[in-house]
Amino acid sequence: MYGSLDVRKFLWQQEEGLSRPSSSVPAQRSGEPARISSEQVHRARMAVARGAANAEDCRLLLDMLGLVPDDDGQPPVAR
Repeated sequence: MYGSLDVRKFLWQQEEGLSRPSSSVPAQRSGEPARISSEQVHRARMAVARGAANAEDCRLLLDMLGLVPDDDGQPPVAR
């Protein structure tokens, strides 16, 4: 498994309470601008965790990329 135990624990705490679909067929795109899904946010977090040196590095990278939830529980990248 990728990442240190600290990084995986941090991600587990961030993902707690969020539900993700296991797998689904994407809907056809309409004329509206694309939105970032919770599954895409999860995959981005996992990619960052795999490349992070430690938990603090992971926190910093996630924050810089807008992948850490704000007070409302939604990451800025998903808005």
